[in-house]
Amino acid sequence: MRKIELDAILSAMLQSYEGISDLNFSVGRPLQVEAFGQLRPISVDPPIHALTPFQTEAVALTLMNNNRRLIQDYLKYGSCDCSYALGQEARFRVNIFRQQGNVAVVMRKLNSTIPTLEDLELPGIFRNITKEKTGLVLVTGATGSGKTTTLAAMINEINRTQAVHIVTLEDPIEFHHPHQYCTVNQREMGVDFDVYPNGLRAALRQAPKIIFIGEMRDRATVEIALTAAETGHLVLSTLHTIDAGQTIGRILGMFDLDEGKQIRARLSDTLRYVVSQRLVPRTDGGRQLILEILGHNLRTREAVLLGEEDGRTFYEIIEANETFGWITFDRSILAAYKAELITEDTATLYSTKKGIITRQIDLIKKSRGDALEASSGLRLDSISSARR
Repeated sequence: MRKIELDAILSAMLQSYEGISDLNFSVGRPLQVEAFGQLRPISVDPPIHALTPFQTEAVALTLMNNNRRLIQDYLKYGSCDCSYALGQEARFRVNIFRQQGNVAVVMRKLNSTIPTLEDLELPGIFRNITKEKTGLVLVTGATGSGKTTTLAAMINEINRTQAVHIVTLEDPIEFHHPHQYCTVNQREMGVDFDVYPNGLRAALRQAPKIIFIGEMRDRATVEIALTAAETGHLVLSTLHTIDAGQTIGRILGMFDLDEGKQIRARLSDTLRYVVSQRLVPRTDGGRQLILEILGHNLRTREAVLLGEEDGRTFYEIIEANETFGWITFDRSILAAYKAELITEDTATLYSTKKGIITRQIDLIKKSRGDALEASSGLRLDSISSARR
């Protein structure tokens, strides 16, 4: 397959729906896009009802473009990552992988415009986060929950307001940050460095004030990131975890049991914020960002150091510090429901403590008059029936 042919297919796929985040090429399925979190088939002429192994392999080889590293990674590990530019129309983060002996491709569309905190409607506490000078800031969530976009907005805010050196380690580079007040050096894995631990060790010798790590994937990366945070750097990174408690557990799980106490102590000293996020369906068909934000204080440090227990959970610590801008998923969900951005079913489905959410939703409905009208109507019907 020639590049010009692939570009024509990609362009047609991008124009098929609003809200497209991913393009999917899988054997036995038609061309598909993910729009607002839902997979949708694409109609082309001539029609493709089911992609063949030859077709998906042709797409993959065109994307690899005879890159020796990508081919070796695919053959050795069963998958490889790269970036791809569709002219001036779009850029993609690409994963090519093997499944049941066939090749599959998923292409994540990258935003070309660097977002601001205002664009994403992020709460004011994010400005406080960007003013941190040292320590570890983690943005967590499932794949596709917008972690990189949030961090791009934070880096953009720092770039607009502070004169510091930022080094990023990414796989691949998703947002190209121009030099503003900051000097921003962006390094791409496989092009500018080989693996995260080596790139991070080198970054410590490059005199940055802020280091952004695309993802903390393994023990070596976490260990060096903690060292960087301890030695006067602000380290920003992501983890694939769903909330603050699981984030701490995931980091501890990368180390041996006999190292747990030491890692807890280091993490309690360096952790500044854990921002967890989810994208949930909106009533208008889009997706709504739901946040959990855990900051740092003596209670947070104690919970990280000694572990959670009754009366000392991260959920309770966040609730007790809402005046400082911290927020639980449940509080964020209720705010979205009250603003009529999400449905009651969505609010209940994505909540942490469903009993509390259900009671709070009932109170919101009563304040709107929904429940009152329903119960009042039933009483009137009963009175009318009795009189007959």
